[in-house]
Amino acid sequence: MFLKVQLPWNVIIPAENLDAKGLMLQRSIVVRLLDEFAKKRATKDLGYFLAVSTLENIGEGKRHHLQDFQGEILEGVVHKVLKHGVLLKSGPMENIYLSCMKMTGYRYVPGENPVFLNDKTSKIEKDVVVRFVVLGTKWLEAEREFQALVSLEGDYLGPVS
Repeated sequence: MFLKVQLPWNVIIPAENLDAKGLMLQRSIVVRLLDEFAKKRATKDLGYFLAVSTLENIGEGKRHHLQDFQGEILEGVVHKVLKHGVLLKSGPMENIYLSCMKMTGYRYVPGENPVFLNDKTSKIEKDVVVRFVVLGTKWLEAEREFQALVSLEGDYLGPVS
């Protein structure tokens, strides 16, 4: 889900960036705002920040953010296959866990390239795109990112061809 929010905050500009003409000051403010935006990758309340869409005036700007909510259907790419589930990435979110207990009908097949297979020869392996439903999210303050627990239990969920 994408939301548009307005996030005003103060920016401190070092004295060496001040200029009598004002152009360097304005440039310094914009650069500093963009740096702050890049550092604030996500917040618990708003989710992941994706882009600055407008800068209304100096001191105020808007940016888009993404937050995953329970029940939301998303797609992600498998980046690691484990015995008890898989880890996926979806957009800026890199810690998405799909437990084998939430993949009804799939069984783990070990090997050099482990996979999860079901009776319909559907395969979940590294670099496969999977459609899933979000069961819950958790904010990790130290990493400034979310973790998500997801499931394939529902209609039209699973590997995407």
